[in-house]
Amino acid sequence: MLLERVVGTWETVRDTRSRTRKREALAACLRDAGPDLPTVACWLAGTLRQGRIGIGPSTVQTAWRELHQPAATGGLSVPDVDAVFDRILAEGGPGSNARRLAELQRLLGTVRENERLFLVRLLNGELRQGATEGLLLDAIAEASGIRLQRVQRAFMLVGDLPRVATTALTRGETGLDTFRIELFRPLRPMLAQTAESPVQAMVLLGQDAFVDHKLDGVRLQIHRDGSQIRTYTRNLHDVTSMVPDVVEAASRLPWARFIVDAEAISLHPDGRPRPFQTTMRRFGRKVDVASLRYEVPLALQVFDCLLLGDDETIDWAAERRFRELMQVPARYRIARTRVSDPDEAEAAYDAATDLGHEGVMVKDPQGIYQAGARGRSWLKVKPTHTLDLLVLGAEWGSGRREGTLSNLHLGAIDPATGEPVMVGKTFKGLTDELLAWQTTALLELETGRNDWQVFVRPELVVEIAFNDVQASSQYPGGMALRFARVKRYRPDKRPEDADALDAVRALLPVDSASSAS
Repeated sequence: MLLERVVGTWETVRDTRSRTRKREALAACLRDAGPDLPTVACWLAGTLRQGRIGIGPSTVQTAWRELHQPAATGGLSVPDVDAVFDRILAEGGPGSNARRLAELQRLLGTVRENERLFLVRLLNGELRQGATEGLLLDAIAEASGIRLQRVQRAFMLVGDLPRVATTALTRGETGLDTFRIELFRPLRPMLAQTAESPVQAMVLLGQDAFVDHKLDGVRLQIHRDGSQIRTYTRNLHDVTSMVPDVVEAASRLPWARFIVDAEAISLHPDGRPRPFQTTMRRFGRKVDVASLRYEVPLALQVFDCLLLGDDETIDWAAERRFRELMQVPARYRIARTRVSDPDEAEAAYDAATDLGHEGVMVKDPQGIYQAGARGRSWLKVKPTHTLDLLVLGAEWGSGRREGTLSNLHLGAIDPATGEPVMVGKTFKGLTDELLAWQTTALLELETGRNDWQVFVRPELVVEIAFNDVQASSQYPGGMALRFARVKRYRPDKRPEDADALDAVRALLPVDSASSAS
């Protein structure tokens, strides 16, 4: 397949708002890729087949800036380009950075202008063309003729879109049937929807539920096979070396082979939680693990299981999974109560917040574990509304804040397009330290500006607290957050983990919801 075919598909998907047209374009490209399917699937998913190849945004920017020759006539094939990435990856030793740069410049000098743009964005991880995971799964189903639910389940089990695409189109449903949960291949975690109160959660789930303390820690997925234990963040990064105390605690769990979902949190001696920022100190790039382990010890709190022994448990009802977890020593297990009426749910909520936790998770006893999905059987309840939103841009401050990027433009993801849509602004809740940090961070993501604001790639997730939502024509999303303020940035979350417009719309007063749809 020629590079221009992949780029043409990217442009079609980027430039149309029709989900059907996006799906059809992606499906046709996947179907026609032939032996290049593994590479094409990776590129359409916004990744390289090789993973990281030793080229960062600064190298790409240098190659682009120093490229003086006009765009060529193109004609390169997918294998031609992929071979360049292989050569770049293979470079090492003295002078390797210069050789990588030279390889990249030669590549960019032999392709058309639109192909250059595609490759630069691919290398920078910026292919936000609307080809979200959900849309690509739709396209894989259409291209392969396999039921969407079957494709979705395969992705849930392996979390690898190119692998699912390649298997579906080359081996069919029989190939997907071979997928199983694999130890040391982390799954995307299940996410929760939002309820306004414990009472509303009980109404939505019925008069029988589990209520868990909602901890303000770092979510970890822990895999064990005998003496080997690995820990992964919600972004699927391996952080085993950073959390030896968590690994030690996991070794005391009663199974020799398992995958469990858990929180790691730093607690005061009296058991009350320390601030989230304190816990996050354990997960920095340059961490002195030996000293921080004792300065900021982490407590393990297990709350779910995906694999126990040889049994995949994700399809078990929650009450069965939680019953198995009762074998976990209490000190390593989340505080959980089963309730049967709203008063009991309120009491459990009050108990959690009185201990300093950020709220509760209300869970359906019959719910399965929906890996990678924001399931309806988990509802989070917090004292104030919060949403995880994307920063779309920021306005320059004035007065005491002059010279800093202050007023944030906030967006929620439109599930129909996969693109963020603006739902509000805020400059509140920002300390001087946070202002300085976010100014630097946002300028690194800059895509354009005018006299008063800077536009950025929507990659930073920020947790926003607010009082309520109202219908408004002021913003493209048709809604506005009232009394919004920054609670914290969420470096542990991917852009795809930000809340969708539906989550914002669900918080509208009943008489306003229809006008914002």
